[in-house]
Amino acid sequence: AQQQPIADTAKHQHILKLLRVSGTSELGIQVMDQLMVTFEEILPDVPTEFWADFRNEVKAEDLLEIMVPIYDKYYTHDDIRELIKFYESPVGKKMVETMPLLLQESMQAGQEWGRALSEKMLQKLKEKGYSKM
Repeated sequence: AQQQPIADTAKHQHILKLLRVSGTSELGIQVMDQLMVTFEEILPDVPTEFWADFRNEVKAEDLLEIMVPIYDKYYTHDDIRELIKFYESPVGKKMVETMPLLLQESMQAGQEWGRALSEKMLQKLKEKGYSKM
């Protein structure tokens, strides 16, 4: 379902700017690239040219335009301008630069934490006689 364009053109343009300076468009493209790698592994008989052609058809702007009404719904125009200021500041730029690494390390830490909790739970279930594992 296609979203209605927002009425305020200036706000629309500022939301697009926010999505760019916050690294959202690059993140979307990274996710798509990872998805394509998975498809290439699953479908090894598909020629490389197909993947290259498809990748060339994908535009980050399409993702950004889909996101504009969502940001419009939750943020005022003043909020958007303040967020742009933040992302254009040195610490905002650092956040954009480090976020992919931070997310990757956080996911690893979360997986390790979940694995340790699962082992602990299974051990306690075994100790209490609820599990034969």
